[in-house]
Amino acid sequence: MDDAEPKSPQRRRTTGRASVTIRDVARHAGVSVATVSRALRGSDLVHPATRERVDAAIEALRFTPSQLGRSLAERRHAANGIVFPDLSGPFYAEVVLGYEEVAATLGRSVLILSTHNRESADEMVLELAGRVDGLAVFGRTVHDDVVAEVVQRGVPVVLMARTEIEGADSVRTENVVAASSVVDHLLTHGYRRMAFLGDPVDSTDVAERWAGFRGALAQAGAEVPERTIPAGFKEDDGARVAAELVADGLPDVVVCANDELALGLTVALAEQGVEVPGDVAVTGWDDVMAARYAGLTTVRQPMREMGARAARLMDARISGDRSEPRHDVLTTQLVVRRSCGPHSKEAHR
Repeated sequence: MDDAEPKSPQRRRTTGRASVTIRDVARHAGVSVATVSRALRGSDLVHPATRERVDAAIEALRFTPSQLGRSLAERRHAANGIVFPDLSGPFYAEVVLGYEEVAATLGRSVLILSTHNRESADEMVLELAGRVDGLAVFGRTVHDDVVAEVVQRGVPVVLMARTEIEGADSVRTENVVAASSVVDHLLTHGYRRMAFLGDPVDSTDVAERWAGFRGALAQAGAEVPERTIPAGFKEDDGARVAAELVADGLPDVVVCANDELALGLTVALAEQGVEVPGDVAVTGWDDVMAARYAGLTTVRQPMREMGARAARLMDARISGDRSEPRHDVLTTQLVVRRSCGPHSKEAHR
């Protein structure tokens, strides 16, 4: 006698209306899943004739859309990815806060990747792109060909503070005109020998600030430096060059690529007995909170709005409400404080 338990009868797969998916509708209508999704949302991007085919397929298949089914069919994760070169410092924190605030209201979570100049950065970014609905990339974190590959895969990409790449949205702040405004203001103090602290090779933003700086000096007939003083973006980088500046002979003013550099430089100069602005003027860029307490003349850029705008651009692409890339440029503002020299009370902010 066989003591083995009898096998349970195999369940038969049902094929009723409940099994109809958005993919079935797309196949029946001869369109993509994304097109069906747009038609269901009433997007203006769907041609009326195409909408009629989708509606006919829905009726023929008796399809009832569900948000969960739609997300699964479109392989959506309800998550966005953001790629930064680093997360230290107030600038990146503000950008992340702006992005997350908007993403949260849209029901999306955010996965953050900080590459820290790792050799495997390209592979890390490509792996993340496969786990999210869209990818925001800050600065020159990865090479253009990596971004292009993500775009080619059909993953929406938004670039922040980076030169435009075909197929990707972008949001950045204005740099050239603002840098010219900084120089024009410094010229009113009588300064003529100016140095620029930062590395244009590593940053689109810094490259544009350097160009605006040089252009304004040339326009005024002032001495134009042939090269920058190379530096990263952190306070330590600013502090590191202080001794070199003193040894080589101080210029009239040092225009720094960001506030952290300017603050680090100012503290290190003070330790060597050099007064700002008495012996040398210093300016920054960003207008982080510490800059306000330190009396640093700087350029205010909307850091949190950059992140928020990127999140909105991303949502429009993921939702299918817009198919063509958009490139937004946010305005910046010169903020005059005491680090560049004495002013009337009305000039300070």
